Amino acid sequence: MNWRASRHAELAGPDSWLGLVGLFWLDDENSKVGSGDDSVVRLPSGPAHLGDLIRRDGCVFWQPAGGEARALQTDRDGKPDTVDHDSLSFFIVDREGRFAARVRDRAWATRQPFVGVDYFPENAAWSIEADWLPLDPPLTMEVPNVTGELKPVTVAFKAVFTVEGQQVELLPMSVGEREVFFVFRDRTSGRETYGAGRFLKAEPAVDGKIRLDFNRAFNPPCAFTPFATCPLPPPENWLPFPVTAGEKRWLGGH
Repeated sequence: MNWRASRHAELAGPDSWLGLVGLFWLDDENSKVGSGDDSVVRLPSGPAHLGDLIRRDGCVFWQPAGGEARALQTDRDGKPDTVDHDSLSFFIVDREGRFAARVRDRAWATRQPFVGVDYFPENAAWSIEADWLPLDPPLTMEVPNVTGELKPVTVAFKAVFTVEGQQVELLPMSVGEREVFFVFRDRTSGRETYGAGRFLKAEPAVDGKIRLDFNRAFNPPCAFTPFATCPLPPPENWLPFPVTAGEKRWLGGH
């Protein structure tokens, strides 16, 4: 399956960002979950009181009504545990020690099938080999997200490349064993592409070089739902030219 087909399958599937129906911050030690008016985590259907989410010792526990409590793994260190009820499910997100329940309707596509995202034409010129240069000393950035919160990110490398004779740099948001993750804006942002910028993943650098294929630049989750908490591109990653490659702005809006 090619990248675009894989991306379409991801967005059209039951676990798509388009299926999110709520994001509820757990600011109290005990948060009621259900369809009742007194619920902190308000479900669109189901029993008035499905159970409770309990914050204790830096963890979140799920206690179903009339059942025993169990700890829930958050999204901080990988795939989170989910709690399911009919077509609804929810899981816990951890944003610098602040927890929220993100609710998904896995049957969303039966009511609103996903028609796809538009792309710029594939262009080999936008698959760029960049120099992968160390930063000495490493740089610490305060990266904002759409909620206005700041997250410190330490950057030890930068990608340096040239577009139409202009040398530019991109700083990674994270560098892992399997991929390097960037967030950037360009002159198409807010016009042909999503206003807050786009994401780009690359394979790890080899021998001081990293391949940036902007044909695979994609919309962040916040382009599809108001219930995501996406990082915004730091000013260092605002490119001064249009990147006419990758995903265009999703026209469904929210």
